[in-house]
Amino acid sequence: MSDATKRRRRIVLAMTGASGAPIAVRLLQVMRRDPSVEVHLTISPSGAAVLHQEMGLQLNLRSPDLNALLACVPQWASEPAPEFDEIGPTGDERLHYHQHDDYMTPIASGSFLTDAMVLCPCSGSTLSGIARSAASNLVQRAAEVHLKEHRKLVVVPRETPMSVLQIENMQRLAAAGAVLLPAMPGWYHDVKRIEDLVDFVVARILDQIGLDNGLIQRWKDA
Repeated sequence: MSDATKRRRRIVLAMTGASGAPIAVRLLQVMRRDPSVEVHLTISPSGAAVLHQEMGLQLNLRSPDLNALLACVPQWASEPAPEFDEIGPTGDERLHYHQHDDYMTPIASGSFLTDAMVLCPCSGSTLSGIARSAASNLVQRAAEVHLKEHRKLVVVPRETPMSVLQIENMQRLAAAGAVLLPAMPGWYHDVKRIEDLVDFVVARILDQIGLDNGLIQRWKDA
């Protein structure tokens, strides 16, 4: 392992079946352009369905086109996706893809060292599975690993209104050490485009996992 690889931060990103696919894709694009970050990506079938509905991208989860994912922008976007070096069908040393039903993949084990995991967007069923420690796929198993290993887990639910049961599940995860970061954009950072609202949420996620970003003008920054 090279010194450059040792210095990279390993971040697990899981996309599930809640609305908010543009936030997850934007987060992936921003992390991809940071050479100090190594992303381990997994997508649930429901997450892929939402990605298709909200961004028009249809992925084969057995052999996803990661280049198409990195280049994807919603139809309302005013700018193209950031430029990136093309990668192979299973990723490269800075972007690794893991199938949602593969429990033998590294991120299913606590012995595989990571720095943080982000669940974005996080569906209600995913929230429930993790809160009950009843993993039914790799996404939920990887989240449980981060909780049991006391590593940063950022959960980004996108649901409204919320039932008492969903609120109780969020409370259980918060008590277990997770950061609950609902996809609620602020409006104080000179909003001009929909992208500004997306970037607000992405910036707050990046703050939580310790990655520098200049996506938004912060409160009372000069």
